[in-house]
Order: sequence, then structure tokens, then C-alpha cells
Amino acid sequence: MGYSANFRIWRGDAGEGELVNYTVAVNEGEVVLDVLHRVQAEQANDLAIRWNCKAGKCGSCSAEVNGKPRLMCMTRMNTFEEEETITVTPIRAFPVIRDLVTDVSFNYEKAREVPSFTPPENLKPGEYRMEQIDVERSQEFRKCIECFLCTNTCHVVRDHDENKPVFAGPRVLMRAAELDMHPLDTLDRKQLAQEDLGLGYCNITKCCSEVCPEHIKITDNALIPMKERVADQKYDPLRWLGSKIRVRSHDE
Repeated sequence: MGYSANFRIWRGDAGEGELVNYTVAVNEGEVVLDVLHRVQAEQANDLAIRWNCKAGKCGSCSAEVNGKPRLMCMTRMNTFEEEETITVTPIRAFPVIRDLVTDVSFNYEKAREVPSFTPPENLKPGEYRMEQIDVERSQEFRKCIECFLCTNTCHVVRDHDENKPVFAGPRVLMRAAELDMHPLDTLDRKQLAQEDLGLGYCNITKCCSEVCPEHIKITDNALIPMKERVADQKYDPLRWLGSKIRVRSHDE
């Protein structure tokens, strides 16, 4: 059974904007994105919304609904009270292009800083062999749909644009961790993660995991293990001592 809902939608561009009130019909079974499409069709033809699949798999329709980072296509209207005013704003960590559309190119620029999978030189295509446990370990991270809600909610960049040059965000750090734990990847990515991607800025509040629509345990399964490996390499006194001991060759 349908009803009328009160929406407050952020309208504006990179310069300035404001929240605009709309009263719009809601039908049974709809999600927030459905309602915004109705606003766009009937009341505000110029409302800018980024979306694609409407199935929670493309990550395009990221926004903040009542202050919480969500996918609009996966936020069902029956989770709100009928008399409740629903506020929809663009994700906050990235520059606004127009209305609910933001410029998330920061994430792709940072992703380019991570070297691609690098197998052993003598390993030919078709010869890759991995234990099933290693496949399962990284499979979780491959569910990422790049909605960037994790980076949006991360306090390191959410309220501190000045940190963006030195902090890649949870999604990119998760990719570095995934490759570092891959048994066939030959690059040591721990120094990259710590020195170039800003792993040390993460203080494991787990807010990134809380907003992930794919329920990836980003902090527990990627970032904390990576921090532990960095600490082993950089701060373990025995490892440090071992790196300083010169091994004598057979010719000496």
C-alpha cells in the first residue's frame, strides 16, 4: 500500500548548494533509488544521480541517507517510518560534481600506485598452482564492488582532505594486502603500503567494514594482518639484526 514520504535532497554543484524538500509517492517494495527516480521524473528533471545496475553490484549509487553511507538501490523504504523525513546527500569525502554525483577519481589515481600482480619470471601461463586455502583467503576481497563507501566513511580523509596525498584509503590498501598475501606474487608490498599508501594512518576503527555492502571484513582480514606483517618486518629486533649480519660467501 502506497503513501507519501518527505524527502530532503541535496541540490547544488561544486560551488554551493542546499537541501530541497520534496513530497513524493512511495509504493510497496521500493528502495530509495526508486523514489529518487520518481522525483527526477515528476518534480526535478535536472536532478543528477549516478546509478547503473540497481542490484547492489556496480557500486554507482553511493550516497548518504540520513547521514549513513549506503547504496541507494539497497536501502529499502520499509526500513523508515512513513512519517520520517529522509535526507539524501552526496558522499562526503569526495568533491561534488552536481547534486548527488561526486568525483571519485581519487580512488582510481591511488589504485594506479599499486603494482599489478607479478608472478615469478619462470612461471608460464597455465602453470599457476595455489592451495585452496590461499584461494579462499583472498576471495573475500574480490567481492569489492568499488562503491568507495569504505573510503568515504574513513575519518582519515572524511574530514581531512589534506591527508589524501598520503593516504590511499581502505579499498586500495585492501588490494595491496590481497596481493601481498598471494603465494605467487613476488613483490614485497609491505613497504609500499606503509610508506606510500599510508597504512600507518589507519587506527582500525572498523568503520569501513561496517558500511561495506558486501560485508567484507576489511579491517580484520586485510588491514590488521598487513599492519602485523609491516611491524614484523620493520620493528622486529631479530629481523633487523638478521638483516645486518653479512653472510660470508664460499669464495671468502
